[in-house]
Amino acid sequence: MVVDVIIIVAVLIGMFFGLRRAVGTATGRRDCCSGDAKPSGKKFRATRIEDTDEAHYPYATDLTVAGMSCQNCARNVENALDSIEGTWARVDLDTRTAHVLSKQPVDLDAYREVVSESGYRVIS
Repeated sequence: MVVDVIIIVAVLIGMFFGLRRAVGTATGRRDCCSGDAKPSGKKFRATRIEDTDEAHYPYATDLTVAGMSCQNCARNVENALDSIEGTWARVDLDTRTAHVLSKQPVDLDAYREVVSESGYRVIS
């Protein structure tokens, strides 16, 4: 009987921590991969890029982004950069690089700011 109680308590504790992580990840307060708390984790909505003709984007830059560990992380960075008017970003998780196309001159400070707001860091 004592063994049964110990097993039930252990299962309940495991369920509590699992649920806590799932809720934290779903709300953006926790990292999607490690479950660690994120100091800043604003989730940007996916922006549908209407103009996908690269010729219409005369300015471009590549940013190296730290902190991405999965495709969800890459999507969050992409959505953050796409939230800037006149930009179109594509993120390559393997190289940790965001290729940003822009209709206006490149604004590195704005790019760094939105990437930081999404919980990641531009390192170059």
